[in-house]
Amino acid sequence: MSWPTLDMVCDADGIARLTLNRPDARNALDARMIDDLTDAARRLGDDSAVRAVILSGAGPVFCAGGDLRWMQAQMRADRATRMAEARKLAEMLLALNEMPVPLIGAIHGGAFGGGVGLACVCDVALAADNCRFGLTETLLGLIPATIAPYVLARIGEGGARQVFMSARVFGAPEAARLGVVARVVPPEALEAAAAAEAAPYLQTSRAAVGAAKGLARALGPRIDAKVIEDTVTRLADIWETPDAAAGIAAFLARRAPDGG
Repeated sequence: MSWPTLDMVCDADGIARLTLNRPDARNALDARMIDDLTDAARRLGDDSAVRAVILSGAGPVFCAGGDLRWMQAQMRADRATRMAEARKLAEMLLALNEMPVPLIGAIHGGAFGGGVGLACVCDVALAADNCRFGLTETLLGLIPATIAPYVLARIGEGGARQVFMSARVFGAPEAARLGVVARVVPPEALEAAAAAEAAPYLQTSRAAVGAAKGLARALGPRIDAKVIEDTVTRLADIWETPDAAAGIAAFLARRAPDGG
């Protein structure tokens, strides 16, 4: 398996290491990476040899969020195109969330906007202790729309209200307190910690693990077609606003911090 924006290796035991591989763009989510991640989630989930997937990022940052040039292109598109692109982003998150194998996040450097969303669709996310996090969309006149169901499922409404609207950047210890990540480790220990998290799945029934994950999703907060379509509409709507156009233009002119 190979994809233009992803790197993947799978060891003989069935532990797949999937790496976001746009380091020059700080692994920002553009149309190509969205398609690649959707396909990877489905293909790895269907591969009976894969027992667990470790998700990480190449370069200094795990994921800087949505690619702002991709978002800017949606603002110039017609409504149908905006909706279609927003839906692809939502479907990517859903595909990762519903993988029938465990997804373990190894988060380093920074996770902003959509990068926080990726952490929250992981079954377990671990972070380097110097990693920074932020739901920075409101700095850009945007909202954390399609990632919202997964962030709320992970940290609850109370936790979300602490970080969802302010665009405040916070550290790994606070991410652990909120529940975005399960554990914080030194940067040099992150890879080993993720491997240790995957190791127990080599002893379990793959089918039973998938069924147990499905049970947890069924009993947890409902993320159904109606919820997802609502987030798609909200994202397409916010892309149409003057605040979003001005915020993204300012960022691209180096007048604002990261987001997505």
